[in-house]
Amino acid sequence: MTADATLIERMDERWRDPPGLWGFLTTVDHKRIAARYIVTALFLMFLAGMLALDMRWQLSVAENTRMSPQLYNESFSLHGSTMLFLVSVPLMEAMAFWLVPLMLGTRNMAFPRLGAFSFWLYFGGVLTLWIAHAIDITPDLGWFEYPPLSGPSYSPGHRADIWAQMITFTEVAALAASVNVAATILKMRPPGMTLTRMPVFLWAMLIASIMTILSMPAVMLVTSMLIADRLVSTHFFSPAGGGDTLLFQHLFWFFGHPEVYIIFVPATGFISSIVETFSRRTLFGHAALVLSMISIGALAFGLWVHHMFAVGLPRLGNDFYTAASMAIALPAGLQIFCWIATIWLGRIRLATPMLWILGFVATFIIGGLSGVMTASAALDLQLTDTYFVVAHLHYVLIGGAIFPLLGAFAYWYPKATGRLMSERWGKVAFVLIVGGFNLGFMPMHFLGLMGMPRRVYTYPPGMGWETLNQVATAGSAIAVAGGLVFVGNALWAYWRGKPAGDDPWGGSTLEWASPSPPPPYNMAHVPVVHGLTPMWDDAGRLDVMDGLRPDRREVLVTSVTDAIPLYRQKSAAPSIWPLLAALAVSAMFIGSIFTPWAIVVGAAPVAATLTGWFWPSRPRSRSGPLGVNA
Repeated sequence: MTADATLIERMDERWRDPPGLWGFLTTVDHKRIAARYIVTALFLMFLAGMLALDMRWQLSVAENTRMSPQLYNESFSLHGSTMLFLVSVPLMEAMAFWLVPLMLGTRNMAFPRLGAFSFWLYFGGVLTLWIAHAIDITPDLGWFEYPPLSGPSYSPGHRADIWAQMITFTEVAALAASVNVAATILKMRPPGMTLTRMPVFLWAMLIASIMTILSMPAVMLVTSMLIADRLVSTHFFSPAGGGDTLLFQHLFWFFGHPEVYIIFVPATGFISSIVETFSRRTLFGHAALVLSMISIGALAFGLWVHHMFAVGLPRLGNDFYTAASMAIALPAGLQIFCWIATIWLGRIRLATPMLWILGFVATFIIGGLSGVMTASAALDLQLTDTYFVVAHLHYVLIGGAIFPLLGAFAYWYPKATGRLMSERWGKVAFVLIVGGFNLGFMPMHFLGLMGMPRRVYTYPPGMGWETLNQVATAGSAIAVAGGLVFVGNALWAYWRGKPAGDDPWGGSTLEWASPSPPPPYNMAHVPVVHGLTPMWDDAGRLDVMDGLRPDRREVLVTSVTDAIPLYRQKSAAPSIWPLLAALAVSAMFIGSIFTPWAIVVGAAPVAATLTGWFWPSRPRSRSGPLGVNA
């Protein structure tokens, strides 16, 4: 696929951002927005990892006085809230932002300004939580903030309010991002990419986006109800006023358990892309993989009580959720069998990205088996408040999501930067992280079975827990060292790495057809797809579609099921309004921590910025010839 120099020059002039600070503040380029998400989330992952290592150090010795109970509670709350709300889901959304338009061969997201708004609002949530930590009003009731402890009677001050509004920030940002991703996948696929020809990665991001849209309102509702209880004396969660504390848990976990799969389902997309490329064959069971992800997306909404087996619900209800919790292991197991079959039938190449997938398979199986164990209400009643559940949670989330994510970074890093990371140092990082992780979290299973409770800052001597805690602490330190090696490798490669070329791995999907790194417009022409692996079909020769004007920002809109071209759509230019809207919304959210009048007063600047955002300029173009060039 080639384009003459004049066309490229005209497109570059039209699609590039303004120079300097103004371009930084106004960009709507999906790649730059995704990079900001990734850099911010990785920095937060480092901070949260340091908190975890500090807590591990505290628990390595019985009756350790290094940390006070208050400091431990703050560290625990900040670590969990950061990792689950500010790192895991945003990183998956960032990968979707960066890759989805490239994998579709389109030039930007469906709603470019909404993408910019989502990042700025997410960043507002980051600053809200971590500035509160810097001025010593850190949330201290865990990453879940259960009432009645988080209610006004037991938690004076504003620590619980800050946690609740941080959730509001991040969930509004996640909803904005998910709507954007889903619309892009459904309406901007290239001609020929019917739903049955969509790569597994795109299916994974579509399903995760729909799950986010359906689940996030529950947690936004529950945190808003908590703020109302604390700020205007409602009684949603106060039994004395007719409320119910368990209502909080039901609403919270209706979001909380799907969130685990909102993190895991995109990882299945990473794994499928990497396995296909490094096995050098099409995925075994493409339809089965897609159906299994749809099954996980549906079942995830039917087992939130998995987290509430110890609260005294009716036994019949516990039996239902036990069955649902065990049933969701079946589609996950089917996915692993499809990947193993692909590897078995292919010609495997053990480059660093593929090593991360093998590490995922081994680790996730352990987490899945412990998940089936805790799915039993009777056994979970004994294990739920022990370190066994801490081990299970981290095996599922880190082994099931972070390991594939690190593999995805190594896999797509050459596309993003045009440079290859060092294979040698990549393998060193892999050994340190996977080895340190297992050394750190495997002993926690045994600590839980030996009765060590979770969420405690110390323990008495003579319980037999010290040796295993010391092993876990050493393993955590090794994993952190591996993370530093991984980041160092990426930074070194950015300046000194070997040039990668456009397709260093021989990938099968459309993102490898663009230059490395991709230009602001991604591709000069819209490709036409004839199969599941367009870069492998016809020796990588792509048909392309003409008709989009090079002198203006335009994207192609296609039909939902068959990707039939419908019309040209004007794509938004760089704008300051998403930043101003995010600032107005942030001010309203932060003000509402202290007074309910902030909602009333703050509505005016929000309305003003949205008016500026949507003020009409010129009508969009729906006409013009569209055609296919071989």
